[in-house]
Amino acid sequence: MKEYLTNLGNKTLNFFRYLGGVTELCLETFFWIFVPPMKRERIFEQAKRIGLDSLLIVSLVGLFTGMILALQTAYLMKKLSSEIYIASIIALSLTRELGPVLTALIVAGRSGAAITAEIGTMTVTEQVDALKTLATNPVKYLVVPRFLALTFMLPVLTIYADLVGIFGGYLIGVNRLSISPSMYLATTFDTLVNKDIFTGLIKTVFFGMLIALISCYEGLNVEGGAEGVGKSTTNSVVTTFIFIIVADCFFTALFYFFF
Repeated sequence: MKEYLTNLGNKTLNFFRYLGGVTELCLETFFWIFVPPMKRERIFEQAKRIGLDSLLIVSLVGLFTGMILALQTAYLMKKLSSEIYIASIIALSLTRELGPVLTALIVAGRSGAAITAEIGTMTVTEQVDALKTLATNPVKYLVVPRFLALTFMLPVLTIYADLVGIFGGYLIGVNRLSISPSMYLATTFDTLVNKDIFTGLIKTVFFGMLIALISCYEGLNVEGGAEGVGKSTTNSVVTTFIFIIVADCFFTALFYFFF
């Protein structure tokens, strides 16, 4: 029993130590964002890596998610003779929940892992220490461009994923469920309101921040050479996934009860 409580206490302390480290990095990042000069080319480079290079996988996941939603929803709606509501369900599900969360998980698994591996390799090869020697702040040089790129590009990717997902549902609804194209589109856009769209986009802003901060924090605190880089990359992805799901639950409850 004593050993169990000791382990539990150590894990609790490690969790709060980790949370404190990420929070400290967050405060440093916000400070350095407003300190000139701002290297725009580094931000655009990261935006390309995170946004443009992720379009293919986001397209595939969004398209098939919309198609699967249409097929699964049709199973119940046909029993109720309410096939016309399939378009509404798909649009709301994608814009409010599935679009933001799935896009964030994709980016976390793809770009977040890459960020941790890249910065972690720089840490173990003492390139981060070299930046300090040259009077260059590592947070300003490494974290800020990735933080801004993820914060701005994740909402853009989410909008794209929502549109592709709605198109996937449209393909199934029109070609397999005998819903007329005009009726499907009218039902989709009549159902959506600004609140549905913006609640999803607000989530993605915070998801992008979480991905950037956790990925960079893990990369800057790598220990143990190449093996340490692998462990930190794994920890980065797993931790980011958990925080995204927890944050999504929090924001969903917040928007439901207060807005």
